[in-house]
Formats: sequence, structure tokens, C-alpha cells
Amino acid sequence: MSTGSVVGGRPSLGSWVVYGLGTDNENLPSFVVMTDSDSRPFNGPRNWGTAFMPAVYQGVLFNQGKNPISHLNPPESVSAARQREKLSLLKELNKRHAEPRSQQSELEARIRGYELAFRMQAEAPNAIDLTQETQATRNLYGLDQKETAVFGRNCLLSRRLVERGVRFVQLFHGTGSKWDSHTQIEKKHPPLCKSMDLCVAGLLKDLKQRGLLESTLVVWGGEFGRTPMSEKGDGRDHNTTGFTMWMAGGGVRGGQVIGATDSLGLHAVEDRVHVHDLHASILNLMGLHHMKLTYLHHGRIERPTENDGRFVRQLVSG
Repeated sequence: MSTGSVVGGRPSLGSWVVYGLGTDNENLPSFVVMTDSDSRPFNGPRNWGTAFMPAVYQGVLFNQGKNPISHLNPPESVSAARQREKLSLLKELNKRHAEPRSQQSELEARIRGYELAFRMQAEAPNAIDLTQETQATRNLYGLDQKETAVFGRNCLLSRRLVERGVRFVQLFHGTGSKWDSHTQIEKKHPPLCKSMDLCVAGLLKDLKQRGLLESTLVVWGGEFGRTPMSEKGDGRDHNTTGFTMWMAGGGVRGGQVIGATDSLGLHAVEDRVHVHDLHASILNLMGLHHMKLTYLHHGRIERPTENDGRFVRQLVSG
């Protein structure tokens, strides 16, 4: 769902978007990733990595909690001028090391990363400071409730990043396969739904009232659904052949359902959408044609949807 491939070695969708569109803010990461616990999604950084593209386009993982960016503020004993001198020396040493190793894009990403970190010290503290929000806004995201505070914080932080020009924000909910309920689904899913439902609704409402929803595409979904039949008596197995995702904003025409499953809800039988179609549609809605966005790798032209995929035009035409 993140890369369009069931095997490793493909860039993530966020990396393709940043590669194609660049950034609107040089003082913040262009691609940010957040989880709702200290756990990591299955396959970890591959979900926001760049694979064969330059590492500079990879996602930046924020910490979970009140301090999303580690070591953001320098010690009081280190002045801005002194830090600038240290970074300049470090940049020179890194460039010398990188010159005979041009094939290792991680070195260039490291150099740019240090420079970005320096610039972030001026803008990032303001971007992540949620105390600037009114109590009404904080309540809108559920920060006043124990069940919704964690994911609500991530959603609110996402809005603050988007309005400051961060191009792509990827949120993980139920991190650590908490949604994967092979047993006790009726016990496990309701608390998970409660912990995110209010937060997502708050995000959509907040984006809309600030005039940001039309220029911000919100995509909600998972990597698969659950089967309609029982597993182990009280759980459900994986279902990759018929499940739901939704979109809002970004020019999408709301209030419609595209596609349908069979009578059991097991297989998609009408207007089926492959993950390549989904990625093609997201890219097209953001102004990038999935077949024209290319990267030359080892003499081969690579595309985000592997020469496949179609734009689901019902998203905008109904």
C-alpha cells in the first residue's frame, strides 16, 4: 500500500510525490511520518523509504509524544554562530568523503539533513507547538480525552505542518498491527475506532473551516480489510480482494461510492480499484501524471505505478 509492490525495493508514494513536486518550505521536512505508539509498522522505514531514488526524498519519522523532534534545541552554551561554523566544517568533511562515492545518495542526504536540521531550529519549534491552539481546537481533535489524545495530537500536528508547506504527511494508527484481529475482533476494534474517529472528523472540519481542504487531499484506509466469515470463532482473516478506502478534499467529489463487492462482501466485483489505480489517482489529483513521472535507474525508466494503473475519474466527475 505504501510502495505499490508486495516485495521490497520500490520507493514509497510519499517519496514519489516529493520527488515530483518538491517542497513549499525549505525549513521543514517535505515528507513527515508519524505513528501513534513507539512500535513501528510492519517493514518499518520501507514504508517511507526511497529505495533506488536519492535518499533525500525519504520520509522523516517524528517521535510519538510531546517532543516529536529529538534534539531540536541546541544547548544554551552553543551560539548560532558557533553552530554554523561547526556545520560548515562538517559539510566540508562530508563533501570530501562523498566525492569518490557519488553512487551513495545517503551521503548527499546526510549533508542536506544537517542543513535542514539547522534551519528547522528556527521554524520547527513554532510548527510543533500545539499550545498555540485554542482550547476549542484542541477539543475538536479530542486532545481533552484520554482515548483520542494521542492520535488527535498527530492529526492536529499534521494540519499545522500542511499549512506551513509540508508536502506529504503519513499517519499510522494502531501501529504494531493492532487492527489485525484474527481473534476477539468485537473486543479489539471498538476501542481502536473510538481512538481515531473523532480525530479524523476534527481534522476534516478544521481543514475545511481554514480553507485548506480543497488544496489538501486526505486519504484514509488500510492495507486490506477483514473477511466476512469468522476465523477462530471470534476473529476475521485478511481480505485483500474487497475493502474500503475513502478520500476527501483535494478536488475529490464527495458524497459518492465507487465500486461494490459481492453479496458476501468478500470480492470487489464492480469498478475494482487496484493499488496502482489508487496511487495513480492520488498522484493525478496532486497534479502528477503517473506515467510521466519517471526516474532513470540503471538504464531503466521507473514509474511510481510500474507502468500500470489508471486515474479513477469518478473521483472528480461522479
